[in-house]
Amino acid sequence: MLRHMANPYAPPQALVADVAKSVGIVHADPGTRLGAVLLDGLIMAAMTALPMLAVLLAGTPFMGRQPGGGSNLFVALIPVLGLVGAIAWCWLTVKYVKENGQTIAKRIVGIKVIRADGSPASLGRIFWLRNVVNVLLGVIPLYNLVEVLFIFGDERQCLHDKIADTIVINA
Repeated sequence: MLRHMANPYAPPQALVADVAKSVGIVHADPGTRLGAVLLDGLIMAAMTALPMLAVLLAGTPFMGRQPGGGSNLFVALIPVLGLVGAIAWCWLTVKYVKENGQTIAKRIVGIKVIRADGSPASLGRIFWLRNVVNVLLGVIPLYNLVEVLFIFGDERQCLHDKIADTIVINA
């Protein structure tokens, strides 16, 4: 009776489970990711700075006309509106990231953050590992430059993606 013996001349075999899971996933291109970052910055600025600027411009004709009167109201409204805009921006961002791994701009341009294995990325992973850790590492000279240059690698992951074990894909 012949026993089944492994062929000593066969190529090595390996189980690559993570590749099988990510079939059909299309990584977002660097230009789209850059556009989303810039758009997120514009959206945040619009939601916080524009209301403050509008109140400042609307209140300018009244400033100095009424001692202790209406001008104080306009001055007091400026930071309040900025804070309201920042809270609204944070609420929308957290809502979208929690729902689908997207910031406001990522939702608009049609990309999202997921785990490298294809599973959804949690809000905590995105907030702590992709953002907080990355900001803390940003104090290292040239870190931010090197961090974003990683996007041009084959995996299209910035360092914050590697740290958080996430990828950005077309939604």
